[in-house]
Amino acid sequence: MSNCNTTCNERVCIQAKKVIDACLKQFTDSQVEVILTTVSPPGPTLPLTFVSGRSTAAHGIIEDLVVTRLPDRPRYGRVQGTVIIPLEIRYTDATGAEGSGEGEVDIPFDIIMRLPEASIIPYQIEAQISAVCPSGEFQTTTAIVVTQEEYIFIVDACISIIFKVVVETLLLIPSYGYPQIPPCQDYAADVCSGVFELPLFPTAP
Repeated sequence: MSNCNTTCNERVCIQAKKVIDACLKQFTDSQVEVILTTVSPPGPTLPLTFVSGRSTAAHGIIEDLVVTRLPDRPRYGRVQGTVIIPLEIRYTDATGAEGSGEGEVDIPFDIIMRLPEASIIPYQIEAQISAVCPSGEFQTTTAIVVTQEEYIFIVDACISIIFKVVVETLLLIPSYGYPQIPPCQDYAADVCSGVFELPLFPTAP
């Protein structure tokens, strides 16, 4: 893979996010209200029938973040806030036409994480997310359209969140040279596959 021999001892400085701490939070959230602010195609015929739902981004938006260092554990802190998870809900309307809409789920959190010492470059709290909605229903009684383009679903969500404490750093690492990149192999369907394998002349009866 490399064009450098075993005596290569070059050192390279790279810019990367160093993960100080990480933890996984998985849970099922039932009866979650999701308001669709945009739908495609517009103007579906009510009522709507839930088909599926899942998150549309790899990272959530963290709001109202509060970090408090613990007096008895100075290298750790209490991390509080809310993770905003964007969702896409797929449905069919009363005519059987398929459609989808965009909404979001707000997930509050209150956890303990290891924090780095004070430095000029600040650390950040990130949330890597995944949400799947296996079931749900349209609010036919209260969700006659809230506004011209708002529709409400109540869903069950299977949620996974990886919380990370990261710092943007410069790291000095040993290098073994540049990798050798092989050429791409073009895809080509062999339309004659199975034909050329046949015998040239038919066998005698």
